[in-house]
Amino acid sequence: MQPTATVLVYSDDSTTREQVRLAAGRRPAPDVPLVEFVECATPAAVVRELDKGGIDVCVLDGEAVPMGGMGMCRQIKDEVFGCPPVLLLMGRPQDAWLATWSRADAAVTLPVDPVEFAAALASLLRQKRLVGA
Repeated sequence: MQPTATVLVYSDDSTTREQVRLAAGRRPAPDVPLVEFVECATPAAVVRELDKGGIDVCVLDGEAVPMGGMGMCRQIKDEVFGCPPVLLLMGRPQDAWLATWSRADAAVTLPVDPVEFAAALASLLRQKRLVGA
């Protein structure tokens, strides 16, 4: 049985969640585990899933409503012990300073570019594996 990584995807937009799943595929890079997705459309669902444990990386939509991914990122970094790495989806490249403020571990712009997204996700999965080893 191959190891898998669990990726939480937060967006109120089902199309954005689908873009993330399609961009990552089953394995974003040959040297990282297969990925399984947990989708969340509300901030409460994100907190509930993180409280359960087992999430390896969070992908948060900075354009989500009622709470954007940047605010959600800052909250979980403050409140969740051992918070998994966060990949933030930003509306504009100029928002990179906000991604830094939110304490995101990586950020890419919307719409999701499959190559850029897969590379960023794979990098976070590698970091998670090295830290967990």
